[in-house]
Amino acid sequence: MSTTTHDRDLEAIIREDTDLDYHALNAMLNLYDADGRIQFERDKQAARQFFLQYVNTNTVFFHDLEEKLRYLVEHDYYEKEVLDQYSFAFIQQLSQAAYQHKFRFQTFLGAFKFYTSYTLKTFDGKRFLERFEDRVVMVALFLARGDEKLAMALMEEIITGRFQPATPTFLNAGKKQRGELVSCFLLRIEDNMESIGRSINSALQLSKRGGGVAFSLTNIRESGAPIKKIENQSSGVIPVMKLLEDSFSYANQLGARQGAGAVYLNAHHPDIYRFLDTKRENADEKIRIKTLSLGVVVPDITFELAKTNEDMYLFSPYDVEQVYGVPFTEISVTEKYHEMVDDARIKKSKINAREFFQTLAEIQFESGYPYIMFEDTVNRANPIDGRITMSNLCSEILQVSEPTTYNADLSYDQVGKDISCNLGSLNIALTMDSENFGQTVETAIRGLTAVSETSDIDSVPSIARGNDMSHAIGLGQMNLHGYLARERIHYGSEEGLDFTNMYFYTVAYHCVRASMEIAKERGRTFAGFEKSKYASGEYFDKYTEQEWAPATARIAELFAEAGVSIPTQQDWAELKAQVAEHGMYNQNLQAVPPTGSISYINNSTSSIHPVASRIEIRKEGKIGRVYYPAPFMTNDNLEYYEDAYEIGYEKIIDTYAEATKHVDQGLSLTLFFKDTATTRDVNRAQIYAWRKGIKTIYYIRIRQLALQGTEVEGCVSCML
Repeated sequence: MSTTTHDRDLEAIIREDTDLDYHALNAMLNLYDADGRIQFERDKQAARQFFLQYVNTNTVFFHDLEEKLRYLVEHDYYEKEVLDQYSFAFIQQLSQAAYQHKFRFQTFLGAFKFYTSYTLKTFDGKRFLERFEDRVVMVALFLARGDEKLAMALMEEIITGRFQPATPTFLNAGKKQRGELVSCFLLRIEDNMESIGRSINSALQLSKRGGGVAFSLTNIRESGAPIKKIENQSSGVIPVMKLLEDSFSYANQLGARQGAGAVYLNAHHPDIYRFLDTKRENADEKIRIKTLSLGVVVPDITFELAKTNEDMYLFSPYDVEQVYGVPFTEISVTEKYHEMVDDARIKKSKINAREFFQTLAEIQFESGYPYIMFEDTVNRANPIDGRITMSNLCSEILQVSEPTTYNADLSYDQVGKDISCNLGSLNIALTMDSENFGQTVETAIRGLTAVSETSDIDSVPSIARGNDMSHAIGLGQMNLHGYLARERIHYGSEEGLDFTNMYFYTVAYHCVRASMEIAKERGRTFAGFEKSKYASGEYFDKYTEQEWAPATARIAELFAEAGVSIPTQQDWAELKAQVAEHGMYNQNLQAVPPTGSISYINNSTSSIHPVASRIEIRKEGKIGRVYYPAPFMTNDNLEYYEDAYEIGYEKIIDTYAEATKHVDQGLSLTLFFKDTATTRDVNRAQIYAWRKGIKTIYYIRIRQLALQGTEVEGCVSCML
């Protein structure tokens, strides 16, 4: 059916069903028509009715752009400083160009999400002051910081849906009364009361600003460890977890939502079982952790010990630091394991390695937690000097940090280096449709670099310092399943894996190239570039020493038809030389988060995992159930939308493994199991992921028959 014919049919349906409201029309997605087909047109009609019945009647209209901007500035809705960087003539040109795209939301949920969660409203929250185009224009103006060419490029990439800034950036950029542009942070805690106290304060400060915060607890001495040589004095990590949980609960973003926190602990920490027990269904209330997310850092040696059915030793962090002169997190447990076992100066206990993994699976089965970070896999792939010791609330941020030290009065002796997540994602399908693939990636990199440079968290100096030193960003991806299905390729198939590999390979090239260009323009690199694998050239070896090309004719054809040039060995060799000469501006470039709200407004499948359901059911506040059809799905291609539970963990892991080869940070990987799964299945999946080179595992989802078709809420802070 042609688009024109479809539009005429839709208009006819609208005229016939004017008595139905948008909620009722959207609900008809869940009802088959007389021919047993999904009524996709009803959702498009619902989106149209949502505008007619709700958005238009609640929008403040102005005579022209000049009147609108004057009003928004004078009444403290827009930041005057942003607009002052440009001439009015250019702002008008940019706005006209945005509206000429005639943007339309493809789904009701996309429109509903934008107008309830993103657009600028009057201070009483009752009327809208922006259309989608206005928000896009303001974000582009803010991020471009006076650069008209970049502002136009950003507007084009965002309005077409190729690039989508993360929720905090898209929500806040350019608004006078706004939160931060980032909502995800990672901080270390050291084994002293000053660091613990400062961390509680950091949790409060970042949480009240809308941020989710992850902490590493591995360096904190275990329960029963000595304090000032007096035995059995330390309370271990559980009381610190309780303090953090209470902090996030207290600083709850003006009551809008609970603060979000996560804590990571190494598998060889003596408190590991106590740590995991906090998430058991029958846990004592004194230790039960209800809202804090848990993550476990697992070294290779742990798997090796389980393979041979040996005991695994747990080492006192206090003793390790005394012996090696550095915190426990700075030690590779795999490398030093047998040495530490033999060292009588280090207090140790032991548990059975297989029982540990069984316990891990049991807790994941009950709660979905803990997340897992495969420590050695992560650090082998790390191109930056230093160790990565933890991840974040959504398990995709993997960066090097440095400890902060304090004076007795809690003032800073030396400010360390902590981590903020500067995120945004490309829509894989629309990026493949781009007229200039490389330019799309570069514009996204420049936009995210601006997010990094305009974010200044003064209340937590280690975050501010780390951001200024690293200019680290995380370009994500979404809509992989949507794209594959559109092209009639099954997720996890040979062709699906081939595309994933070549797409991320091509993106990696353009990310590095863009960062090199920024360094060349500014004459500045990220701090520590000279010690990185980029500077040594080691990063480029895997690309220059072998040819990377599509393994299947279908994928070669897709790239050729799209006009997307796949980088050659010579391209990589030339880029290697340019990086050696000019450096790179961004310490980190890619991270694939679990995209949530931005996927709906962008009409994308979330991240790079399969759909959880062909027609997703969400609960949205007072409106209740809302239905969301998978992007590009029609009644003629349903077979390509097999859901994540049916696809199985192997194909999901295989897909993520292909992408992981080209992503310098992590990918938020959720594993889905049928209701017949056992803890043994979860263990098998953990082992399979580790062997395939996966860096982290996010949630474990077990399909409950009563909940099929519904979504279980995930990361409340970083689900972008």
